[in-house]
Amino acid sequence: MFLLVRSILECFAACETESLEKAISIMEVCIFFLYAMILLPGIAASVHQVKSFLNHTAYLSCYFPNSQKTDIKDLRIFWQKDDEVVHEVYYGQEKHDNLSPKYINRTKMDMDKWTLQLLNAEIVDEGQYKCIIQQTEKGSPRVIHTSECLLNVIANYSQPEIAQLHGGELKPNEYLNLSCSSSGGYPKPKQMTWLISHENKTRRSMHHTDISQDAVTKLYNVTSKLSITVPANTLTNISCLLHLGEQLGSLVSVPLGIEIQGEEIKQMKINFFGPLIAVIVLITILLGFVIMKKNRNTSSTDQNVSLAV
Repeated sequence: MFLLVRSILECFAACETESLEKAISIMEVCIFFLYAMILLPGIAASVHQVKSFLNHTAYLSCYFPNSQKTDIKDLRIFWQKDDEVVHEVYYGQEKHDNLSPKYINRTKMDMDKWTLQLLNAEIVDEGQYKCIIQQTEKGSPRVIHTSECLLNVIANYSQPEIAQLHGGELKPNEYLNLSCSSSGGYPKPKQMTWLISHENKTRRSMHHTDISQDAVTKLYNVTSKLSITVPANTLTNISCLLHLGEQLGSLVSVPLGIEIQGEEIKQMKINFFGPLIAVIVLITILLGFVIMKKNRNTSSTDQNVSLAV
């Protein structure tokens, strides 16, 4: 920035000591120099963002306009990642001699679209790839185009799942212990949030989120735990929300419905079922007496008929 300001000041100083016509010419050069200083570094540093799902094909374009309609048979194309050769097209023919071992049989070039296809993209494939195109002029290769792609690999997380960490019937004023888990995803998630709803009100609860990464697959597993008391005699719905980032959105679990009956409700049930059982027993006894009496009457009638005969 200091050099830029200094150069502009020198341009203006030169304009003051020259004739009007020459000053205008110098000013035009200064303006061109200013644009070059500001715009060219940004253009050269432009990196194209590319996303691919895990185990899918990643498409890395050279972004080569080919305004001269140059035949690919007149060009050499290299794809590099750090110091590794990812792919090479040697005057129209794909060449595999110099490839890094981990890219052998995993790359191929779409000659019509100037695009490299990276098969079965893995987490370790993430990073910056550079496309370099050379053309031979007078026996010497000359770089005519370069471009860079930043590959980001995405793996879908499983739907968050809530599990209860206790057994038996939950009583009023006791703590409800829950866990919510999601696994097999990438990149690293932001946070897991609990949503607790009852009586048409929903509140968010942020608790510690345990995030672990598999050393081999590089995939992440996420777990969060919740411990709360649940109001009695009211249906409470509990969900957990996994935040993956602005561009990837969020995942939500299936709601868990909890309804705890208070002691008053239980006492009402006892008070209701007690008399009901007594009534049923009484009716059963009365029916028994009626049946017994009917049987006796039937027996007496049979005896009278026998005596009459």
